[in-house]
Amino acid sequence: MENFITDINDLDLNKKYSYADYILWKFKERVELIKGKIFKMSPAPNVSHQEISRNINRVLDYYFLDKPCKVFYAPFDVLLTDKKKSSADNDIQTVVQPDLCVISDLEKIADGKKCVGAPDLVIEILSPGNSKKEMDYKFDLYQEAGVSEYWLVYPEEKSVNIFVLKEGQYIGLKPASEGQIFNSHHFPELTADVDKIFI
Repeated sequence: MENFITDINDLDLNKKYSYADYILWKFKERVELIKGKIFKMSPAPNVSHQEISRNINRVLDYYFLDKPCKVFYAPFDVLLTDKKKSSADNDIQTVVQPDLCVISDLEKIADGKKCVGAPDLVIEILSPGNSKKEMDYKFDLYQEAGVSEYWLVYPEEKSVNIFVLKEGQYIGLKPASEGQIFNSHHFPELTADVDKIFI
């Protein structure tokens, strides 16, 4: 008999947890697990965040329609594995839910429920309550896990910062802002119009 936890207050937020624990949590709050520590996610995204996510998703869906890649949007669990540990549920201590992600290696989603390993492209849309987490913790996590390309979307500035993994380190490209069209580095034929993202 599995012991599901239905109240987040029953957890010790100072303790470290694994994916084996995470799958037993059935409370209403959305959380992410970052190196074993619980991070509460911001409340439901505001309308602007939702619209930006939908606009980017349209671009991705159109481009990847007949390609052997899959596009996912939150909530969708991405398990980032530690290269020094196994991929067993009790060894995975990082579970994130990026706003959008693209996965080429479909073996990573073999069970149809989650991605185990680094997506090729991760997109995070900043909101007032999560900017520190996205800019600091997740930047390091995605770099460490080997996410090839990471877009940070700034709704207030109407700009997109693109980071590309080179020899294990992210290199920031020139930010894309209003009036500009930019290309993905990992998928060079994928283009996005900044003005259509922030309609």
